[in-house]
Amino acid sequence: MSAKIAAFFTSLRTYWRHPAKGRYMSFKEILSLSVGGIGQKLVVWCISQMVISIGNTLIGNTIGIDPGAMYGIYLASVLSGFPLTAVRARMIDNTRSMKGKYRPYIVTMGIPTALLGVAFILFPYERMSLMGKCAVVLACNVGFQFFFNFYNDAFDSLIYVLSPNSIERSDVLSVKSVIENFSPSIANIFLPLVARLITGENTLYDLRVFRVLFPLMIAGGFLLSLLAYGNTEEKIVQARTHVIRVRFPDAIRAIARNKYFWIISLAGWIGFLESSFGNILGWMYNYQHACSPGQYSLVTAIAGNAAFWPNLVAPFFIRKYGKKKILVVTNMLNVGFILLMLPIVRRTGQSGTIWLLLGCIFVNQFITSLGHLLNPSIQADIRDYQQYVTGERIDGMFAAVGLIGNVITLATSSVLPAIYQRAGLNAATAHALGYDGSNVYDVLFDPAYFVRICSVLIMASVVGAALNVIPFFFYDLTETDQKGMVAVLKLRAMFEDSANGVLREETLIEVGDMITQAREDADRTPPAAAGATKQEKRQIAQETERFAISARVLQELHRFETEAGRAALAQAQLMVAGGPTGFLDVELPTRQEIGAMPRATAQEREARREALLRIESVAVARRALRRDFPHGLEPFDSSVFDRLFRAEEENAKALEQTLQAVKNAKEAGNPQALPALKQAVKTQQARRAQIGAEIKQAADAYARYARAAKPYLDAKRLLAQAENYSRLDEILAQYAQAKAAQAATNEIAE
Repeated sequence: MSAKIAAFFTSLRTYWRHPAKGRYMSFKEILSLSVGGIGQKLVVWCISQMVISIGNTLIGNTIGIDPGAMYGIYLASVLSGFPLTAVRARMIDNTRSMKGKYRPYIVTMGIPTALLGVAFILFPYERMSLMGKCAVVLACNVGFQFFFNFYNDAFDSLIYVLSPNSIERSDVLSVKSVIENFSPSIANIFLPLVARLITGENTLYDLRVFRVLFPLMIAGGFLLSLLAYGNTEEKIVQARTHVIRVRFPDAIRAIARNKYFWIISLAGWIGFLESSFGNILGWMYNYQHACSPGQYSLVTAIAGNAAFWPNLVAPFFIRKYGKKKILVVTNMLNVGFILLMLPIVRRTGQSGTIWLLLGCIFVNQFITSLGHLLNPSIQADIRDYQQYVTGERIDGMFAAVGLIGNVITLATSSVLPAIYQRAGLNAATAHALGYDGSNVYDVLFDPAYFVRICSVLIMASVVGAALNVIPFFFYDLTETDQKGMVAVLKLRAMFEDSANGVLREETLIEVGDMITQAREDADRTPPAAAGATKQEKRQIAQETERFAISARVLQELHRFETEAGRAALAQAQLMVAGGPTGFLDVELPTRQEIGAMPRATAQEREARREALLRIESVAVARRALRRDFPHGLEPFDSSVFDRLFRAEEENAKALEQTLQAVKNAKEAGNPQALPALKQAVKTQQARRAQIGAEIKQAADAYARYARAAKPYLDAKRLLAQAENYSRLDEILAQYAQAKAAQAATNEIAE
């Protein structure tokens, strides 16, 4: 054990600033992301209780807005999110920043999120009419739709781009989840104790409690989350000169081919009732006085701790069973454990009931958390697949396309309020029980109605959980598939950068090693596992995975030598020969002819899909030409990007050197040099902003041209890719020289 501990600390020192071989994140990055996650989760825990939803206890029980009015606010809030989400997606995908795709928004969206959250909780709701309360809650929620969702998505999506290694992402997510889940656990422990101190009663629904705790939690949480902003680096596998400008219709067409996005989305859309039981534990304490404040602090601490333990076993399960099996099994078990709550709730009023309910919820949360822990890793895999299939990295547009889910949610969101109403949570029942009806949740003080309402909610959750599991049976993207796709993405980016004269030596060596390994593995198969020892089986599994990745790399390198590849090249040559004004005159196969194409193999099915997409692309191009180029297509000079990217890189280096000079001057006690250096920093920052604006303007012009000329540009890109792949021997010669230079450098260093 002591040897393992010593080895861990040795590894920690060695890889604190630089990742281990085959990995992309240093220990400093992992720890910064995880500890920053404590702060982010604290902000999320607070703001989530202010975000409108059916059954929200802060808005319903504390502020006093009944379910009917709450549903109206919810509808308005969700509708406002449609255009705001589209804006958010466009900003993420279409903005170039040296700080990355997501990191800048941790700051720029975190500040307004924190300010809005503090303002929400400090409004004097006690002196406001129902209409006034609804107006304030709606206005704040419109703000949350943009700022909070942007901040939360940016932080959670950061893992997608910190490493292209799916297993590493899962490992880091496991560590991150262990650390960051301390914040909601601590909050749940202190909330009932502080409530008792402030109110003198066993109530969780007093505004004074939230006004004391939430501003401190939100401000402190935001500041802590900045650790992730300052100490991580995004690493997207994409050519350095790649330019993208995406519109919503383009994203819809691109994501239409991503079956895994639709599978995961469908699971959420049809399982919307699964969390219906979520408030029962708090209701049992607050309305049925099932335990003391101290006991309830322990109850919430134990329930919150259920999400901790899956983090310890998740990496092992992912490696052993894969994500699909975990998703299917955990969701099936979830159905059973939700159903077990039914007989427990029906014995409300008897001693120890809340502890039995806690036991059931703990196991349920353990199982659910194990499945939920996979979600960020799965989302990252889905985005890798999207880039592999379409050639574009459109992370932000996934949220925009997800608006389809919001439409479905709007259609289903009336179900839970209707269930509440039918179960007895309404003003008529409150009046019948002797209450004034100002707060319909008073009905829950009645034991019979408490049991009735909770039983109905549990059965609704069982239905939702059962529906949720069905789509996961169709999820077949394995960890090996993901690694193979990332290998191909690296290959494509390397050839594109080489053709554009911006290939880095470290990229050349990494991809060259990969190609060399693939050639060595060609036509090799691992030995049979029958009769092998445990260690031998592990070695066989590793070889099997490596051979599969190598096969995908070789398939990509030789894709233009197949019958389908040659046919695609012939079609592309006709398009390019037609030129930017005549490519639309090229005769394409009809849909009927495409329908008759063979589909026995994966390559044949892909060829059919490509042919159908080409027809659709031509139709889109015709519409774009009529709209944006009524007098004919105007060629775009893409060399402008070469100039701008060089200027951007030179500016970044100059700014970094000047900032270092400022730091050196301060440390050396040389205040006389600071004014000139600070002025140089301002000048370089202004230049950076100017270059960014010019890149955006050029990218907008290119987007209009690219949309109208897409079939022609796709054809040119395909021919260029084929030409690049034909230079493989030349690339490998450069690789051999780079490897020899690297070996000589290492020998001198030793």
